[in-house]
Amino acid sequence: QVQVVESGGGAVQPGGSLRLSCAASGIIFSIYTMGWYRQVPGKQRELVAAITSYGTTNYADSVKGRFTISRDNALNTVYLQMSSLKPEDTAVYYCNARYISTTLWGQGTQVTVSS
Repeated sequence: QVQVVESGGGAVQPGGSLRLSCAASGIIFSIYTMGWYRQVPGKQRELVAAITSYGTTNYADSVKGRFTISRDNALNTVYLQMSSLKPEDTAVYYCNARYISTTLWGQGTQVTVSS
């Protein structure tokens, strides 16, 4: 089955950390650009971080220095390590896999940062 499935979301206090995982199946994972997006109600989905098949990364300005994206091609998994979390990081986080005209989305995982 062709899909990407997120895990690792939850509730954390400001300043805390979480690691999101996204496991892909049914695709040649190593050739895909993998990304993490997030969305809050009433706003557009926004790119948080992405990593290409070569390992090149890019980040939204709002998360630079706090979040790290990485991938393990042997496990068909991409990770998002989130540190120094802020209340404004609260959102549903979605995994995205992209290769030429093919795009896959996960179902999303909720991250809530609150004291």
